[in-house]
Amino acid sequence: MAFSKSARRAKIRTRIRARVLGTAQRPRLSVFRSNKQIYAQLIDDAHGTTIASASSALMKEAQAVAKVDQARIVGRTIAEKAKAAGIDEVVFDRGGYLYHGRVKSLAEAAREAGLKF
Repeated sequence: MAFSKSARRAKIRTRIRARVLGTAQRPRLSVFRSNKQIYAQLIDDAHGTTIASASSALMKEAQAVAKVDQARIVGRTIAEKAKAAGIDEVVFDRGGYLYHGRVKSLAEAAREAGLKF
């Protein structure tokens, strides 16, 4: 049976979320990618709270560059916010997207800025 793109992503996302769980010490770095923007959140699943978030939609410098570079800026920003909140380690949740392109550049930029996956 063929799935639509969104149904396929939802199925993969459900599978990932069954295994990936964020805590206060090691939150989940969740990525959402739309056609125009990319968003990242640090989520504590134990308490159901968002610790920090970053998105290309809210950053002026991210609007004038390519999408992969936008993702790099968001990755660096979320890592800086994590460090400010006293977080060094995260669990990466790619949200059903392939680890490629924008998702990969966001993750690599967060690693370069000091987050451990």
